[in-house]
Amino acid sequence: MEGSAIDIVVFAPLAPILGVLLFWFLELLFTESQKFLLEKIRPKHEPLCRFTNFLGILYQTICHALGYTITKSGISDFYLSVTYGKVAPKKEKHGLFEWVSNVFLFVGPFYLPALLLFIFAIFLITNGFDTTTPSYILNFQYTTGGQLTAFGTNLNDFARSFFGFLGNIDLFHPAHLGYLFLLIFFGLGIRPSYIGEKKIDKVDMIYDLKNIWSLIRHKPLYFIILISICYVFFYINLYLNQNFYVVLFSFLGWLSIVSIAALIITHLIIVLIYSVDKLEGKIRFLPYVVIILSYVLMRVIFYYIKTDFANSLSLLVMIISTAIITYILIGKQTNKFKTKKNIKSSKKSKPGENDE
Repeated sequence: MEGSAIDIVVFAPLAPILGVLLFWFLELLFTESQKFLLEKIRPKHEPLCRFTNFLGILYQTICHALGYTITKSGISDFYLSVTYGKVAPKKEKHGLFEWVSNVFLFVGPFYLPALLLFIFAIFLITNGFDTTTPSYILNFQYTTGGQLTAFGTNLNDFARSFFGFLGNIDLFHPAHLGYLFLLIFFGLGIRPSYIGEKKIDKVDMIYDLKNIWSLIRHKPLYFIILISICYVFFYINLYLNQNFYVVLFSFLGWLSIVSIAALIITHLIIVLIYSVDKLEGKIRFLPYVVIILSYVLMRVIFYYIKTDFANSLSLLVMIISTAIITYILIGKQTNKFKTKKNIKSSKKSKPGENDE
């Protein structure tokens, strides 16, 4: 086996962990970006923003309840509203049990919606789940480079399959259309940041990170135990010559990819809403009509003109045509210089100047 002893013993187990943290941080950036966009459309779409806030709080509350259930604390009270959620344990437990419950509360909302979307995706995607260690890294798979390569390969295979499915999704297929609605539904709630009746500036991405850091800093022993368990699990895989360790963290990376995909779709929808809000009158409904008509028209065309890229081309034309129509309409309504007028004619005529 290639690789130094210190690399295999100390640094290799950290490689997949750092990979998961990287994708989780990207997901965190997307959630904060989505919060910013929702704040932009909030004046005209208060019900939508309140609904997305409800979803975010719903996922947080469910995760907290799962934490109490797993730690056998029980649930005595469950309260949920548009702006607030709370779960009270039946048995007050402290120490490790309380710490685990808080981990579910602060980290769970990033993965619970993605887990549900992942489960549904299993029935729609036929490949991308292969976690076999590539043959070219077998000699150094337990080194830092080997672990990173295996982790990256697993994520790359899944990402290509998942985004390939989204890029060729058939909106005439009930299961595909239903999955798209689920992506939008869950994507709107993958946002632990708060949007309540009153804006609270301190509740943002930094606030979420501070909560997680506080969880680690106040109970560092539990965090050390968690990392130690990861190291022990890695050493067991090393001894048995298995790759379950990197597979576990690859699965967490898959969930982040699913979350990011859902957030990208919800970003596009919110940007469209924000753009259409600039239009006035009934003309503002035209971009939404174009979405349906352009897609249906392309599917009809490709029904007679056979091609392997009918679904992807239809989606592409739908997106481009909607963007162009929206841009043109906004340009026409916001253009204040529609007619050219002689500057002299705008001056006040002198008395008798126009007399014949």
